[in-house]
Amino acid sequence: MKDFQFKPSKFHLLEPDYRRSPYQIPPGIKKEIVQKLRYLYGKKEAARNYPELERVVQVYYSHKSEYMLEWEKTHTGSPHFSEKDVILITYGDLVRDDTKSPLHILADLCKKYLKGVFNTLHILPFFPSSSDRGFAVMDFTEVDPHLGSWEDIAELKDDFRLMFDGVFNHISSKSLWFQEFLNQNPRYVNFFTVFSTTEKVPSDYLKLLVRPRTSDVLTAFDTLNGKKFVWTTFSPDQIDLNFSNPEVLIKMIDILLFYVRKGADLIRLDAVTYLWDEIGTSGAHLEQTHIIIKLFRTILDTVAPHVALITETNVPHEDNIKYFGNGHDEAQMVYNFALPPLVLHTFQTENSTKLTEWAASLPKISDRATYFNFLDSHDGVGVMAVKNILSREEIEMMALKVIENGGFISYRTDSDGMVSPYELNITWYSAINKEDKRENNDLQVKRYIASRAIALVVMGVPGIYLHGLLGSKNDAESVIEEEQTRSINRKNIKKSELIRALLDPDTTTYKVSYQLATLIVKRTHQEAFSPNSSQQLLRISAKFFTVLRTPADRDKCILCIINVSSKEQLFSLDLKQFTLPYLRWKDLLSGKKTTAVEDELQLKVEPYGIYWLKPLI
Repeated sequence: MKDFQFKPSKFHLLEPDYRRSPYQIPPGIKKEIVQKLRYLYGKKEAARNYPELERVVQVYYSHKSEYMLEWEKTHTGSPHFSEKDVILITYGDLVRDDTKSPLHILADLCKKYLKGVFNTLHILPFFPSSSDRGFAVMDFTEVDPHLGSWEDIAELKDDFRLMFDGVFNHISSKSLWFQEFLNQNPRYVNFFTVFSTTEKVPSDYLKLLVRPRTSDVLTAFDTLNGKKFVWTTFSPDQIDLNFSNPEVLIKMIDILLFYVRKGADLIRLDAVTYLWDEIGTSGAHLEQTHIIIKLFRTILDTVAPHVALITETNVPHEDNIKYFGNGHDEAQMVYNFALPPLVLHTFQTENSTKLTEWAASLPKISDRATYFNFLDSHDGVGVMAVKNILSREEIEMMALKVIENGGFISYRTDSDGMVSPYELNITWYSAINKEDKRENNDLQVKRYIASRAIALVVMGVPGIYLHGLLGSKNDAESVIEEEQTRSINRKNIKKSELIRALLDPDTTTYKVSYQLATLIVKRTHQEAFSPNSSQQLLRISAKFFTVLRTPADRDKCILCIINVSSKEQLFSLDLKQFTLPYLRWKDLLSGKKTTAVEDELQLKVEPYGIYWLKPLI
């Protein structure tokens, strides 16, 4: 994203300035918004609800400072991503200390150790929550006091761009909104998708639903007016919001803009696939959901053009990339869910064929939209995205090896009633490396770094989960204690223990974090790794993942070579075949130079070796 840094208070006023004339949405934008509202709710409801949506936008605009209004005159269009964009993903309390709030500790650590490595922090939901480690939000506008305060968030904003979670699909059963529904407060009775009896929902309709869980989609609750069955896509504690009620949509737009006021540069739309509930459909990625995301985008482009949307949709790859829209009207980034299982499959089999074929098929979306490349996350390795890329047998074999390495498998119910793997719950280090004392630790670290290097060189913006940065191993104790398989990759770390590990060259934490940070810093200085640089996959050998990244200035191209096997391999490339007119190359990682002989570039690449070759002009 274009370089800029600001504190929320510099750009946004604590109190709205109503001395200025109210902001007027441009006529063309108003027409777009009304058309989207008509699609969702019909002409009459669109006309009735547009004034309230406009009021919400005007209130946000009244919080803009004069400084921000001047700054926006030079910032046109939606965010532009560059090679400098690398995102660290973390919970607000993964690192703890008894002396300070977790968010304050996070700010201290990031400023001391990660400034200059990452430029963006994704702090997973830091709102008051009743379950699912923050994803059952009780209040969208407050910081969990156990984590810290909005002042702590502002402190992080001093040095990093921030990504907030828009957990808009559902809300906690303990939230005020749902409690008022139980009280049958007229304002809230239509905030949720409700049935008076399950007999009104044909079983055949329920079978159509695409589900990320095996739990019942309808959960019974006792209300003032008797028992009601409420739509719960994820769990009985996570109540789906009813976006067919325009009041819900406008309320979430208000919250979206509130996050912008609080410093969000990117807003991750969590589980947005399931946003629109409708019986008789699959319940996943419906057209209404795409229209709502486009509406969010239109509003942000109009009054907060520096903010980007990123969609989190663990669905088959062909459905996932539809959330780009036409490349200019929907999400600026989508989670590249196919990448993690394909990289894992590559290193389990020591064969890059499937990964290379898939990566070669990735189109450039636009100058303003790209992929979010991650390998591990707070959840696990989703496998839905490779449903049509890897065979069922390949997915089952991958899952079996994860179990052998101490991991777990989360399942979902398919539309045919069958249960299938949905997610592999394991840390990335343990997924790549089996606990085996006979294998040299340095070799395991090399394998790990080689796998992570793939996410750094393919087209898009890379993101690394904090436990991935540290090379953390499975936390089986937390799984037992919390009775949640996802806890295997969510271990809380004592600050003192983390610092000791980061300063001890003999620890895996030191080796992994140092080598990863070195790769990232080198990456951020190479124009070839911009999301807008072209990407060409070279099918040299199944033992290599080879990609050529080329910016507008072809002489600044980088040839990335990664040995995905445990054996030394001979890399041989006919430069003429790929129209590469360069005979002399320099490896950006080791500094070594090499010269092609008769247009043949040859290298002996050690097990899990990495080369970033740049032409010597």
